[in-house]
Amino acid sequence: MQKVRYVPMSLIVIGMFSGCATVPSENASLKHAHSSYNSARSNPQVTKLAAIELQDAGETLRKADAALSKREGDPTVNQLAYLAKQKVAIAQETAKRKAAELEIANASAQRDQVRLEARTAEADAAKKRAELAQQTADQRAVALAVATAKTKQDQALIAARIAEVEEAKKQAAMAQESADKQAAALAEASTKAEQDQTIIAAKMAEAEKARKQAAMAQESADKQAAALAEAQANAARNQALIAEQEMQLKKLKAKKTARGMVITLGDVLFNVNKARLSAGGINNVKKLADFLNKYPQRKVMIEGHTDSTGSDSHNQALSEKRANAVQAALVDMDISSDRIATRGYGEASPVASNGTAAGRQMNRRVEIILSDDAGNIVPRDEKS
Repeated sequence: MQKVRYVPMSLIVIGMFSGCATVPSENASLKHAHSSYNSARSNPQVTKLAAIELQDAGETLRKADAALSKREGDPTVNQLAYLAKQKVAIAQETAKRKAAELEIANASAQRDQVRLEARTAEADAAKKRAELAQQTADQRAVALAVATAKTKQDQALIAARIAEVEEAKKQAAMAQESADKQAAALAEASTKAEQDQTIIAAKMAEAEKARKQAAMAQESADKQAAALAEAQANAARNQALIAEQEMQLKKLKAKKTARGMVITLGDVLFNVNKARLSAGGINNVKKLADFLNKYPQRKVMIEGHTDSTGSDSHNQALSEKRANAVQAALVDMDISSDRIATRGYGEASPVASNGTAAGRQMNRRVEIILSDDAGNIVPRDEKS
């Protein structure tokens, strides 16, 4: 028989009052976890047979309370609350399994065995009475024979003796019938014992099922804990990556637009009315190349623009040449050309009025649109 280990009630009481003294009510999942824990704790069977598992659930519940108190966020609190509920379920399943084992250990097979032995003794006694009655009948038959040999005169006595013999035979028959009944009862008791063995086997199967369910619940809880740890690690890495990207983009003076992050190279970064980058322009492109080397999943769209001075054909060609000049500089800095697309728009997309020198200078520009982490770039709305 498997021994059941019990944890002193004092430890459970200390765990209950120290771990769950205050129950935050701001989180529904945590509230449900407390409800499940309190329900299990009020069940004497669980506190007696699964004290260790219940204590483990209480520890996890305290961690969830602490996470809520520290405002660590709903995902963390919800995950810890879910783990606590899973561990409460493990405690309940463990209690059921151990109760089933105790029930099996104290099954009625022993009582049936005692009754079976008693009935066997009764059957043996009945057989002995039948043998004794038969022996008496034989003795009386012998006496009758002796009496008949000695005298034929006392017919009344002989008749009486014959009647006694018949009565003795009847008693022997009755005793035999009783013995047969006792034997039938013995057979029925044996059948009942076999049925009880079947019931015991079924209960053992139930106990094994409960054990497997508890093991599955523990495995699920372990997986959830591992997933939570991995998610937290990924979140930390993502936060660090986002912070680093934001710092790099800040150095590039990128601005967030509907198409994504856009870096603008002004007219002053090109030689006057030319497509060749100045030293300052090369320096800016170098910063962009450093960023693209660090984040190889990113791509760029380079779009050239001019003011309205000059002919349409001249402005179109100049915008394309400036976009291509930036592309060539990036390729020289080891950025693969398949990550770079170019387009010239001439004077078609001004950002300021061409009526002033300052407005025209703003319109003479090269815009570099950065893709997202998947390499996607939002296309330009050609109507705008």
